Amino acid sequence: MRAMRVLRLVVHARSRQPVLILGEVDGERCVPVFLRPAQAEVISVGPRDDETSLSQDVLLPVIEALGARLEGIEITSLVDGVFAADLVISGGVRVAVKPSDALAIAVRETLPVGMAEEILDEVGQPTAELFPNGSDAPPAEQLREFKEFLDDVSPDDFR
Repeated sequence: MRAMRVLRLVVHARSRQPVLILGEVDGERCVPVFLRPAQAEVISVGPRDDETSLSQDVLLPVIEALGARLEGIEITSLVDGVFAADLVISGGVRVAVKPSDALAIAVRETLPVGMAEEILDEVGQPTAELFPNGSDAPPAEQLREFKEFLDDVSPDDFR
């Protein structure tokens, strides 16, 4: 499992679908994950704070009340262009959930995100190709560069 970080949330030019770009923490590859709009909205709000309450925020207190801890999420596989994900809970408990739900929870709770090495080997893209000026370039520059990439890509390209 490779540690990942959120690089950017964008909208695919043709399909108007939200896309979350995950990049390796200690590597040079990234993977676009197409999201459902509701989960993209949660991700765009960012980490939990005292001012904004979302329905996903109930999950952590429930897990803790049951005597467990939510340790992170993992994107476990990619089959026919569809990702699979697990919530990783203390005690070796894993709960299969939709990847966009898992990512929304991870961003909201600032949890570690892992991705199976096989996925990166299959569909990982060099971050430098998507973000020639680096993933830390100003957001407007990153968005322009990524829009150029998205003009020529579709979900079918990641099957």
